Amino acid sequence: MPAYNEEANIEEVIHQWHPVCEKINAEGNVARLVIANDGSKDNTLRIMLRSREKYPYLVPIDKPNSGHGATVLYLYRLAIADNATFVFQTDSDGQTLPEEFWRMWENRHKFDFHIGTREGRQDGASRVFVTKTLRLVVWLMFHVWVKDANTPFRLMNAKRLQAVTRHIPEDFFLANVAVSAIAVKNNETIAWYPITFRPRQGGVNSINMKRVFKIGLKALGDFHLINKNLRSNGKDPNLDE
Repeated sequence: MPAYNEEANIEEVIHQWHPVCEKINAEGNVARLVIANDGSKDNTLRIMLRSREKYPYLVPIDKPNSGHGATVLYLYRLAIADNATFVFQTDSDGQTLPEEFWRMWENRHKFDFHIGTREGRQDGASRVFVTKTLRLVVWLMFHVWVKDANTPFRLMNAKRLQAVTRHIPEDFFLANVAVSAIAVKNNETIAWYPITFRPRQGGVNSINMKRVFKIGLKALGDFHLINKNLRSNGKDPNLDE
């Protein structure tokens, strides 16, 4: 999870998601709840550090602010470097439900990418508009149709994730959009799951429509470079299983 100014949510989110790690560890696996504080200006980091006493599988990380997408990529690469087998990503604003994770986990060996689709999302018409616009942009740039490219609810095979993320610039803000688009374009094995997507549970979203527009303009150029890289390199055969 990336976290930026989430003092209103982070304690409850840790409380809700830590039992997922507990259950996975009880099955004989090794799971950690890794949350990166992305240069928050509030008490997010302090709450995370304090929570370690109560939640043994919590791994709080502090890093300079780089934005949501760059932080997500940072965490993906951190997990891959730590020899993770699977990587699950969600956000720290309380909009997703831990109980919906288990459908993905049960099918983890059947598909390499398990991605949620936010059907009937409850966080406002502007967000729905952005999602539909991203779907169109992805189709125009990559010539693939992705159900919900930016969903912050995804379980991925770490080896295949590594193959996908090698095409993405480190400072790319729409990291999950790129992951979804590349996975579809490369014909990775993907399962889609309708998920509940609640309103933000507390605090204020740091992304407004003006910033979304600026991010979108930059993303067009980045998408072009990613697509060019894909055409020249193709799918990485060395990571096929």
